[in-house]
Amino acid sequence: MTDAWLIVGLGNPGAEYSGNRHNVGQMVLDELASRMGGKFAAHKGARAVVLEGRLWPGGPRAVLAKPLTYMNVSGGPTSALAKYYGIDPARLVAVHDELDIPFNTVRLKLGGGEGGHNGLRDISKALATKDYLRVRVGVGRPPGRMDAADFVLRDFGTAEKKDLPFLIDEAADAVETLAREGLPAAQQKFHPAKA
Repeated sequence: MTDAWLIVGLGNPGAEYSGNRHNVGQMVLDELASRMGGKFAAHKGARAVVLEGRLWPGGPRAVLAKPLTYMNVSGGPTSALAKYYGIDPARLVAVHDELDIPFNTVRLKLGGGEGGHNGLRDISKALATKDYLRVRVGVGRPPGRMDAADFVLRDFGTAEKKDLPFLIDEAADAVETLAREGLPAAQQKFHPAKA
């Protein structure tokens, strides 16, 4: 199954975190699962729930995964799943919240730094590489002097919740475009041209 994709949605387990900004990666995975017409099930070899299938009819095989660990220890389940399915880091996509880009914005990249994101840091450590793909879902910066950790553990605001379904939809589209057309084409489509 080495030509498959492993798409990991980062977040924290439990209903109390489900609407948090930090869990937007898992929200995107729920949208992808809905498009695939499947349900997540517990994985025997990793602390995660997974859905195996095709990203679209006739498309590539994919494993959607949501770690059941807290965000900061996402690396163990991600690494275990990559080994179990024989998926190279080049075909691993981490979908995560990103403070450094505005809310309602999606960006894609390969490798690079983790920008203080402990979930990504733990994945890089567990895989012993930073060279995996990221779909970065913008949640914006905290207001005033609010601590970033407190900000990402809060639910989206009322105005944001109106636009959230569109953001999740766009991020899911970005994952599909990445798998269908590759990173440069996906970046061209989802990164607006600089004036």
